[in-house]
Amino acid sequence: MLMCKDLAEIASDYIDDELTSRRKLSVKVHLMMCKDCRTFIGNLRTTTDLFKVHSSGRVDEEFLRRVDERVAEALNAHETNGSESD
Repeated sequence: MLMCKDLAEIASDYIDDELTSRRKLSVKVHLMMCKDCRTFIGNLRTTTDLFKVHSSGRVDEEFLRRVDERVAEALNAHETNGSESD
């Protein structure tokens, strides 16, 4: 089963529709059960859309990589503290 930290690592690929059908299904199943990750994906979509609007479609890939890393760290800390919502 897909865990929160796994989803955080592939969230951008999911939003960009770059996952295999099987992986997309795993994400969708996880999102049905995990409110925190649904919120995370929604926020990431909104953030990505805002970047595109305000930067004429050009997004600083290094900045997005750092954001993805921080989100993954936060989700990992959330799971480590035993407050995962699965």
